[in-house]
Amino acid sequence: MLTKDIRKTIDNARDILVGKIPNPQSQIEQITIAMIYKFMDDMDLESVELGGERQFFVNELESYAWSKLMSPQLGNEARMNLYTEALDKLPLTESIPKLFREIFKGAYLPFRDGQTLTLFLKEINELSYKNSENLGNGFEYLLSIMGSQGDAGQFRTPRHIIDFIVDVVKPTKTDTILDPACGTAGFLISAYKYILKTAEQENKQLTPQERTALTENIQGYDISPDMVKLALVNMYLHKFKDPKIYEYDTLTQETRWENYFDVILANPPFMTPKGGIKPHNKFSIKANRSEVLFVDYIMEHINSTGRAGVIVPEGIVFQSANAYKELRKKLVDEKYLYAVVSLPSGVFQPYSGVKTSILFMDKQLAKKTDKILFVEIKNDGFDLGAQRREIDKNDIPKALELINEWQNSINTQTEFEQNSELATLVEKSKIAKKEEYNLTASKYKEQKGYSNCKWDIVTLGSICEIVSGQSPAGIYYNENGIGCPFYQGKTEFTNKYIDKPKKWTTQITKEAMCGDILMSVRAPVGPVNIATEKCCIGRGLALIRAKEQVIQSYLFHVLKNKEKNITGNKGAAFDSITKKDIESIQIPLPPLEVQEEIVKELEEEEKAIEECKKLIEIHQAKINAKIQSIWVE
Repeated sequence: MLTKDIRKTIDNARDILVGKIPNPQSQIEQITIAMIYKFMDDMDLESVELGGERQFFVNELESYAWSKLMSPQLGNEARMNLYTEALDKLPLTESIPKLFREIFKGAYLPFRDGQTLTLFLKEINELSYKNSENLGNGFEYLLSIMGSQGDAGQFRTPRHIIDFIVDVVKPTKTDTILDPACGTAGFLISAYKYILKTAEQENKQLTPQERTALTENIQGYDISPDMVKLALVNMYLHKFKDPKIYEYDTLTQETRWENYFDVILANPPFMTPKGGIKPHNKFSIKANRSEVLFVDYIMEHINSTGRAGVIVPEGIVFQSANAYKELRKKLVDEKYLYAVVSLPSGVFQPYSGVKTSILFMDKQLAKKTDKILFVEIKNDGFDLGAQRREIDKNDIPKALELINEWQNSINTQTEFEQNSELATLVEKSKIAKKEEYNLTASKYKEQKGYSNCKWDIVTLGSICEIVSGQSPAGIYYNENGIGCPFYQGKTEFTNKYIDKPKKWTTQITKEAMCGDILMSVRAPVGPVNIATEKCCIGRGLALIRAKEQVIQSYLFHVLKNKEKNITGNKGAAFDSITKKDIESIQIPLPPLEVQEEIVKELEEEEKAIEECKKLIEIHQAKINAKIQSIWVE
């Protein structure tokens, strides 16, 4: 858990560095190196307290121990010299473990200011390796506040979600285990702890030989050298003397393609760079989306008795692009998938509100059943706000119980008792119908069509950004197409999209983007349309921009349906509606996949209506022509 103390320490360290090192990536490197340096000395001190000996700062490195570096008797200039000397010596000293030599290779201090360094190191001194997750938590926070984590599609998986996935997959002491996008090695450490805990509960503690074999069987790959460093140290702190973490691009490199595993656990990056990923030709599914390729990789690399748990963005389970459908078809038809768990949209807060699901694969279980279990976790024990405060509601224990029962019913070929509203059991043949292979539970719940399903009712203010229009001063208007298109009110609307502008402005007051919904807020109140380009909006309009929980096109259709019932404040001059009034408008909010289904159906109906109109026009023209011919005759 990311504590306030860790957050404060990282913030203070960055504030000290920013004057000397403005580049965020360089800040990460300096904080990471200093944290690891500190933790090495912490490990030495703990070893001595337990009656052992120092491992790191001995012999020629003894004078560089963190405790000596931070001695009050040391001046700023001397401390800076000692620190820079240590960074030079650490990668060259054979007496320390190789992984630490690799971590410090190329490390250096990019400024010469002893006072700044002292202030910086005093902040790092507040961290302790005794809580070994400090390392990953601190790095997680660094990435989140600088945006680089979200930009890379990487979101540190909450510990309780990691443990839930591991509890479902149930790794054993003889399994080979992989995380192909391991980050700071959270899944791998959780799997290791699960195996040790299980052995203890069964009173079958692992022998030293079994522990050694287990640490050899656990591997991780990551494309980021910084993540690899953190994963190596994190695993070392958890008693892995020679962690098997490799800097490796899982999607484009081939050197480890022939390595197969009993268990794969992952929360791979969801982001695909501009232009897509260019994978090698060994993938069975041709795609350039990272989430598709990672799931394909996992399917390809669990062995004949293998199993996996992987977190995927919601698009994987329902989007209609060919690569997504082909992936789902493979999961179902080739008997990999046996359960899908839907997670709340706020699980990755404060870093992202992205909606995710977990795919559970087991090549033995999936072959024994013609059904797939869908489980919906509505609450994970924390609220969905940015602070993720603990709450009483938690569906995870029940979800684990349901999946365990489902696993048992498959293995014993007994009936699964579907007695929870969280669970939906669906036949694979039904999923394969129409070749969509949609993997969302709501699509298959009986007796719950769009007409009678009661979704959560939410206010626009909770799911949208609302911006009131503001007209520029008259001197900035023109009718010559100079500047930005300007729209004032409903008179410029057509059926769905705003018409071509009659006026432009060289001063933009409130800007709407292409795709934003525009609502008329006075004389009359209510009508909505969609902006077709970037434009300036005046006082007669407000823009409504959907957030992650709602699809913009779904929002438009709902508001279009409600527009005649939207009322404003009737004054002496004209009817009007305020931003606060718009924010209080209530609409139903189905899951994203249901929204997509609704939009798809509505657009098909609209297309049919347009085709009917064209037919009517054709037949009307024929009638008119016939009547005209009678007059001529």
